[in-house]
Amino acid sequence: MLTELRIHNFAIIDHLELRFDTGLITFTGETGAGKSIIIDAIEALLGGRIDATWVRAEADRAVVEGDFSIPLAVRDAVHEILLREELLDEAESHEAGPFDAQPLTLTREIRLHGRSLARVNGRTANISLLRELGEYLVDVHGQSEHLSLLRVREHLRLLDGYAGVDAPLSAYRTTYNTLRKVQHDLHTLREAERDAVRRAEFLTYQIEEIDSARLKPGEEEDLKQERTRLANAESLATLAQQSLFLLDEGDPETQPITDQLGLVVQSLSQLGRTDPSQAGLGERVTDLFETLTDLARDLRDYLETIEFNPRRLEQVEERLDLLHNLKRKYGPTLSAVLEFAAKAKAQLDDITHAEERQAELEKQQAMLLLELGQRGQTLSAARRKAATQMGRAIENELNDLRMSGARFEVDFQLSPDPLGVPLEDGSRVAFGPQGLETVQFLIAPNPGEGLKPLAKIASGGETSRLMLALKNVLAKADHTPTLIFDEIDQGIGGRVGTVVGQKLWQLGQQHQVLCITHLPQLAAFGQQHYRVQKAVLDGRTSTVVEPLDGSKRLTELAQMMGDVSDGTLQSAQEILLGARNMMKD
Repeated sequence: MLTELRIHNFAIIDHLELRFDTGLITFTGETGAGKSIIIDAIEALLGGRIDATWVRAEADRAVVEGDFSIPLAVRDAVHEILLREELLDEAESHEAGPFDAQPLTLTREIRLHGRSLARVNGRTANISLLRELGEYLVDVHGQSEHLSLLRVREHLRLLDGYAGVDAPLSAYRTTYNTLRKVQHDLHTLREAERDAVRRAEFLTYQIEEIDSARLKPGEEEDLKQERTRLANAESLATLAQQSLFLLDEGDPETQPITDQLGLVVQSLSQLGRTDPSQAGLGERVTDLFETLTDLARDLRDYLETIEFNPRRLEQVEERLDLLHNLKRKYGPTLSAVLEFAAKAKAQLDDITHAEERQAELEKQQAMLLLELGQRGQTLSAARRKAATQMGRAIENELNDLRMSGARFEVDFQLSPDPLGVPLEDGSRVAFGPQGLETVQFLIAPNPGEGLKPLAKIASGGETSRLMLALKNVLAKADHTPTLIFDEIDQGIGGRVGTVVGQKLWQLGQQHQVLCITHLPQLAAFGQQHYRVQKAVLDGRTSTVVEPLDGSKRLTELAQMMGDVSDGTLQSAQEILLGARNMMKD
């Protein structure tokens, strides 16, 4: 609800600070005193259209600021908006304590020159954000811009709140969400089916290409080494033969190293026997001799493995080319190629069994459509029953407000759809997350008139009384915390004013209600009463707002009936007592 309103340099308002409580708050005062200016300021605060002429003379800007406490009914919606706009941290949104103790401050700054500014909790925001937040915070009756009841999209929510259909609506939504998931999967499957044959052929080709290669772990490195040996077989054989010749073969002119080293072994062995302190020399040279002998044997074995085989080299090159092409197509490594093949086989298996999956999904869809149709019709029946009761209740309210003969109906519309849910009569209709129908509130304000949408009814006091009737009946379903009524007493007398006042007070038990009135019978029901008047201060006309109670309030009510006299004061006293008694009842 609106807890505090601050207005600076707006029209003829110099500086104004108002604090509001819950319940019914009435504003009275002479015509032209500035009551409607306060409503204009609130409209501007909620993102309404502005005009630079609203900036007070000799000022360069006007500022309107309001503090709102957010009740639980709209907390989640407001939080979602603030989080989306990054105007509220997750941590802030879960602070301890009741949420309605955490104020939301909206600011609108209207500049004489340049663009106006908007702020939310002190942070710059778009004007559209003020409008979006305003839809959850305030309804201004008498102007249509912030009137939630004129938004057709709100009608179903209000009807459901009145009807109390949480259980059938929840059951419907559960089936709806399951159906939408099945339909999404079925759509994806059907889209894939269009090129399934081509895709299956391509996957089969890829799988066969990889499988036919018979890839082996580590194969590529082995082949590269073999290719190196085959390509350099002649030079490798020459190098190995040269080494073996020097080590162990020699010729008549050249004694091999092993023979020469054998002589060294004999000499050092004899030396060690003669001088035991040098026995280690013989052992060391013997080890060296054995090492060189082993080396010579290994070289002979190696020479036997060297192939001069151009055909094998060609085969190795071809195999490496094949592996290279597979890696180029399917992955940077042979492991990646094998992984690709495994995924391709899984995809091919899905395609192969797609018909079975599609048949299964189509069966599920048919069953869910039937179930959704049944649950939707159950929900519709509950709504239609409640709509009849709501219509009677609203017509009774209108009768109390001297609009006898007015008619109210909830219009239900179903849209034929061959792909929709089946009904008991065999027809099929469209469906959505909220049910099978769209609804709209229709009204005929006067006898003999046809029913028409709320948005097309006449403006003024008639509209305000109609909205008062709707708001009273829908009080628990309507979550807008603050309601403002302007011109609600237009064209009615004191007797009806008493009825209107009582109903506004009743509405104030569920909402905060601000009302501008010229009727003392209505003003008497206010739990807060403000008098708006003009005053000349320092040679300038300004709007002054004064809270009234006690004798001041009695005098204001008397003045609203004419001149203040003993008679009007007595009447004012009777009006106040009558209102208090009605509020007690």
